[in-house]
Amino acid sequence: MKHFIRCFRSYSTKPDLPPCNFTPKKYKGLSYDEMTKIRKNNVNPALTTYYKKPLALHQGYKQWLFDINGRRYLDMFAGVCTVSVGHAHPKITQAVTEQMDTLGHSTNIYYHTKLHEYAKKLAEKLPDKLECIYFVCSGSEANDLALLMARSYTNKFDVISLKNCYHGMTYQMMGMTSNNYYKYPVPGAAGFFKTTNPDVYNGIWGGKNCRDSPVQTDRPCSCGSECEAGLRYLQQFECELRHDIPKGGLAAFWAESIQGVGGTIQYPKNYIKGIYQRVKDQGGLYVADEVQTGFGRTGDYFWGFESHGIVPDIVTMAKGIGNGYPLAAVATTKEIATGLAKAGHFNTFGGNPVACTTGLSVLEIIEEEKLQENCKTVGTHLLLELEKLKSKFPVIGDVRGKGLMIGVELVEDPKTRVALSTEKVLKFWEKCLDMGLIVGKGGISGNVIRIKPPMCITKEDADFTVKVFEVALEDI
Repeated sequence: MKHFIRCFRSYSTKPDLPPCNFTPKKYKGLSYDEMTKIRKNNVNPALTTYYKKPLALHQGYKQWLFDINGRRYLDMFAGVCTVSVGHAHPKITQAVTEQMDTLGHSTNIYYHTKLHEYAKKLAEKLPDKLECIYFVCSGSEANDLALLMARSYTNKFDVISLKNCYHGMTYQMMGMTSNNYYKYPVPGAAGFFKTTNPDVYNGIWGGKNCRDSPVQTDRPCSCGSECEAGLRYLQQFECELRHDIPKGGLAAFWAESIQGVGGTIQYPKNYIKGIYQRVKDQGGLYVADEVQTGFGRTGDYFWGFESHGIVPDIVTMAKGIGNGYPLAAVATTKEIATGLAKAGHFNTFGGNPVACTTGLSVLEIIEEEKLQENCKTVGTHLLLELEKLKSKFPVIGDVRGKGLMIGVELVEDPKTRVALSTEKVLKFWEKCLDMGLIVGKGGISGNVIRIKPPMCITKEDADFTVKVFEVALEDI
């Protein structure tokens, strides 16, 4: 009887999706069973899917997704933090259609206007010295190319990244990435070292005043004029330099401005600036991975690295840059870019006219629709509302993030901070989907709910998300 009452209560309090005046087209594709059979027989099994019964999507509109049966979902994950300005944005659709009708493809061995228009427009969004752009097709490829640039320019080999980081799926980037879920039992690429992840919630050091977020951890803090946790994590970095890096120095240090796949991890406020100075003392380059934090998502700034008060030597970007179109870029100085000219380098699809047209449209939409400001306003509102759930549900260990890059860490016990079991996390995740809410998950234990929606969501969408969380959490 108790179980019945609990289920009935959850069902009766199920929140209604915010209204949407869009009607999807009638689906005419393969049946679900046909897709399942093809997936089993013709698709590499490494391409895993989310949910017990994988979603079969048909159409998108702004922050909404529709499955093949016409059911509507609020997309709060944006195709892994990729759809920046909204699904099927009409401005992008029109611009791409016109470009396809004019020139669908040209490699970068020829001039075409869109590559040059876009390179100039993108460079104007970056600090003055980062004026040299190289276009590629994915974040993994961008980081791989940046690695080649850094090593070629410095004539050094070794690179340090953070434990818990994710920088891509090329062979070399799997070496830089620090999560055993993405490791194969084969010899890895050489020259990659990791330093302690400065996680102020789950790491060795951290406190309630450490991070740049509207919400903080519950850990006590003994910081004075400077963040003590940040200084201690910097000491760990010094250990890596002394023990692992040749006296000739470091080629580069790599970091996401906020860790994405790792679970929306934010660092102590003084950490990145301290790392930057130590890397420069080594004669190395600082590379900012802006694949998830770029293009206004964090709200206060267009680029995540700006919140750390530094200007990187190289910036890599992807995902939101093309609103889902395969587009990425590496930005650096003219001097560092010369390192790539030591040999021939070519990319067939990088700078494709359709890709550049898409990128131009994205930049224009972010400005015209004030989406960076929306990230700050709606994101801060959502963070503060999610934090209120902590007092009601001890299973919420931490709420963190900036703008519309948010993580909610689920734990068995708020005092021990032990990760919530996979079974319970998946139960919560499935219940969110049942109520029409799509969210992601990440972190080394898979217990961090990742909220990284299209940047056009509203406060109403944010409130719906909180209500769904509340109902779903009742059962775990």
